[in-house]
Amino acid sequence: MGYWMMFNRLCKMLMAGAAASLLLAEPAMASTQGSFGATSTGSLTINASVPGRVRISGLDDVTFASVDPTIDATDAQDVCVWSNTSTRGYSITATGSGAAGAFTLASGALPAVPYSVEWAPSSGQTGGAGLTAATPLTGQTSTAINSDCSAGPPSSASLVVSIASATLQSMSSGVTYNGTLTLVVAPE
Repeated sequence: MGYWMMFNRLCKMLMAGAAASLLLAEPAMASTQGSFGATSTGSLTINASVPGRVRISGLDDVTFASVDPTIDATDAQDVCVWSNTSTRGYSITATGSGAAGAFTLASGALPAVPYSVEWAPSSGQTGGAGLTAATPLTGQTSTAINSDCSAGPPSSASLVVSIASATLQSMSSGVTYNGTLTLVVAPE
């Protein structure tokens, strides 16, 4: 019986010693801990990151009013696309308000009027890559240095919307056709 008593006492002493060492240990709150003294210096690492973000701005509504139906009607506008990725890369997806996202204009029961959409990753363009409804155009790069192009270049891309002359000739006069074009930019 004496053996078990000594064993229990030894176990209790070991447990008490372990608990005391945990209470006296300094917590590891900084990368380099300071030492006790008149002054003490410690250092730590600070990390920061942001997720990929993009912004499109500078879009203007398009109005084709009293256009000559013997030539294509085209509206080219400069817009701002900003990306914060390391490459300033982005993709753009366009969707119209027609069936299945088609690029069409509508006026009541009249036949839908198709239009085309082009995109160029630089401003001042009158043409670009043809966009397909709901299909991303990848591999684009922005020159914008801030999210609204208020510093640096005032725009970074071109959007071109066109209605072919053959389509214009099929439209009824005195009727307004309308639709919505939605542009979604995603970081790459």
